[in-house]
Amino acid sequence: MMREIHNLRYSRFPSTPEPPMTDRQTARISSRKQPQQARSTDLVAAILQAAIQVLTEQGATRFTTARVAEKAGVSIGSLYQYFPNKAAILFRLQSDEWLHTTQMLQRILENLEEPPLHRLRTLVHAFIRSECEEAQMRGALNDAAPLYRDAPEAHEVRAAGRQIFAAFMLELLPEIGESARTAACDLILTTLSSVGKDFSGSPRNEVQITVCADGLADMFSAYVGVLNQRDDVQALTDV
Repeated sequence: MMREIHNLRYSRFPSTPEPPMTDRQTARISSRKQPQQARSTDLVAAILQAAIQVLTEQGATRFTTARVAEKAGVSIGSLYQYFPNKAAILFRLQSDEWLHTTQMLQRILENLEEPPLHRLRTLVHAFIRSECEEAQMRGALNDAAPLYRDAPEAHEVRAAGRQIFAAFMLELLPEIGESARTAACDLILTTLSSVGKDFSGSPRNEVQITVCADGLADMFSAYVGVLNQRDDVQALTDV
């Protein structure tokens, strides 16, 4: 749901950028204009729904603006009024996912009525379940990521989630130094993202999801407990 993770791949969490891509690959991804009227809003919604269908049915390699327009039942000209190219459509789908993740992070991690470790467990369960429910769409967006991942807009959208989790880590690990806390944040988010991706690669039932999420949450809780008790963690991280 939202770290600069060291392995760049599609994830609900933002990831560390790879070296810049070529100018051709980093095409404009901002929408041309925002819908102002209900009719325009409905048109954009239809385009995005059609884009989801094309992406999940045909994959990133066969994803084109023409196919999206045809599926949506609109002219290609109408589509281009709002999206200058296919990268802009894909980025909108991805940023909607990131927005959903950011909202989930806020709802769970900023709930001060629950102790930090309880919030972490709730987050793990919500994340693993969401990964399994939306695995097909997420995989397709991962394939399309090279079209937009290095664009400035992508980095801006991902930053909010990272900030929310970093603030939560201060509650979770209040006694250790900043560098050690940052390393722990990266490790937890990388592990969560990797496990979520691999686990959701096969169909899972509710029992399997619960067992996986509980095991992962137990592991994180034990790790946090150890870090909060170790006097040498700051020195080890700063070496």
